[in-house]
Amino acid sequence: MEDTTFKKIDNQLRLNRRLLKNFNQAGKSTIRKEKLIEAGFNPKFFTHYWKNQKGQVYFFCYDVGFLEISEQDKIKYVLVDYQENYMGEI
Repeated sequence: MEDTTFKKIDNQLRLNRRLLKNFNQAGKSTIRKEKLIEAGFNPKFFTHYWKNQKGQVYFFCYDVGFLEISEQDKIKYVLVDYQENYMGEI
């Protein structure tokens, strides 16, 4: 049976959240982008975004977010847990 577009999107969002949560045990961490991609993460799928005072845009999969940065010529993601008191309501 062929998946519908909605089901494919939902599955990718849930996988993205699970991967972000798994690699972000401490509440804030940094990981190489390629490592997440290899695990099945797709950064094009997210539920919402939040822009901080510096103008950086964090993309979220439900309650876990990521920010793409370049560090020592490597693309990395800063992973963060959503903080309602700081970022507002979802």
